[in-house]
Amino acid sequence: MKRIVCGVIALFMVLRVAADEGQRRAITLTEAVALARTQSVDAAVALNELKKSYWEYRTFRADLLPEMNLSSTLPSYTKNYNSYQKSDGTYTYQKSDGTYTFLRNNFLDMEGTLSVGQNIWFTGGRLSLSTSLDYMKQFGGDREHRFMSVPLALTLEQPIFGVNNFKWNRRIEPVRYAEAKARFLSATEEVTMLTIDHFFNLLLAKERLLTAEQNLSNAERLYEVAKAKRQMGQISENDLLQMEQNVLEARAERTENASMLKSKMFTLRSFLGLDTDEELDPVLPDHLPEISLLYDDVLDKALTNNAFAKTIRRRQLEADYEVAKARGNRRQITLFARVGMTGTDRNLHGAYNPVKPDEVFQLGLNIPILDWGKRKGKVRVAESNREVVRSRLRQEEQNFRQNIFILVEHFNNQQRQLQLAEAADRIARRRYETNVQAFIIGKISTLDLNDSETRKDAARQRLINEMFSYWYYYYQIRSLTLWDYARNAALDADFDRIVRGQK
Repeated sequence: MKRIVCGVIALFMVLRVAADEGQRRAITLTEAVALARTQSVDAAVALNELKKSYWEYRTFRADLLPEMNLSSTLPSYTKNYNSYQKSDGTYTYQKSDGTYTFLRNNFLDMEGTLSVGQNIWFTGGRLSLSTSLDYMKQFGGDREHRFMSVPLALTLEQPIFGVNNFKWNRRIEPVRYAEAKARFLSATEEVTMLTIDHFFNLLLAKERLLTAEQNLSNAERLYEVAKAKRQMGQISENDLLQMEQNVLEARAERTENASMLKSKMFTLRSFLGLDTDEELDPVLPDHLPEISLLYDDVLDKALTNNAFAKTIRRRQLEADYEVAKARGNRRQITLFARVGMTGTDRNLHGAYNPVKPDEVFQLGLNIPILDWGKRKGKVRVAESNREVVRSRLRQEEQNFRQNIFILVEHFNNQQRQLQLAEAADRIARRRYETNVQAFIIGKISTLDLNDSETRKDAARQRLINEMFSYWYYYYQIRSLTLWDYARNAALDADFDRIVRGQK
């Protein structure tokens, strides 16, 4: 019975350990980036911004296509009194008066109109073709009913001398949508940069904890050796106390780093949208792309692909558009013309046969005679704002070029820094291992041992920091150029498929 109980307990402990290990998940930088691009809040925000721009562009495109509308009133019933001036007054050269009375209205009206309209982008007008039918039933008086038809009517509305909004939108909206697509790609790379930040923070916390545990193990072992040496009189009491203090400091450092590891792991889990009870074990990247960048090449790709170039173009067009609107508002002339046929009768067939011409022609004018220079001033303000925008864009472009130059220099220098950090890490580890053995046989003091331990820990942390900087610079350049240097190809995506949520 005791053997059975012990076996069950042992099996339970094995299963418990296996379950704990199963919850621990090794994660590479590539896996973390893939999760962040699909599950992080930042990725969702970037996707929603793209969707917003996509449907704005679709709406603009729809304005250039024919549009069919059906409008109707089924029915409209009226039963009320209206005032009416009769013709029973006397007429002189001074006045003509008539008495007022109220007439009762009691009728039913139904009407429907089917129209097809098309915006004319190159003139800014609108052309529409329509057909309509009205029916009126009178319940008072002779109680008659009538139909009125408009079998076909062609209508033109055309502003003259005003700004052509459709023409300007055709120039601005495609640039705006191209800017939105470039921003989405850059935002995706920026999500990667945030992932790198959180990933390497966790990796650094993990390395610090491993280092702290190793240092504690070494400190405890060396403390036991120091106690034996003290008993033999080979070291002083001060050296023994120093070794004991090292053990206490190592335990405190391990506790602090264990807490820091949990904090960084929680941050990465939240960013990636993972379960809060999943233990992540970050893996140090073993492959880094070795790339040498040229400033002119990076700048050319950035000015071609980055949203910044589209933003400059859009803002220039918008400034020109404001000037055009201010100039167009100085005088307004609108042409309205309609030609068609109409008919009316007591029955439906008679309303369509015969029909008579139905023509309307209107020319509206709004030209200021005296406005004290108000409209002219608005034109001057718009032109001044355009010059301000151009000046700011020149400064922003200069800053953009300067930032790219600095970034390229940092990235090219970072490859050399990373190689030096890897060599320093190897040397520091070997030196520490050698000094541990030397301390055991009494060839070096505790001060020398502590110095080698400190340098070992600093070299390891520097290696991780330099690796973080390398990856961060790499994806920062990708976000600016929208170019994959590993594949030597431009970053692109099927935006229609992404917006519709298709895989």
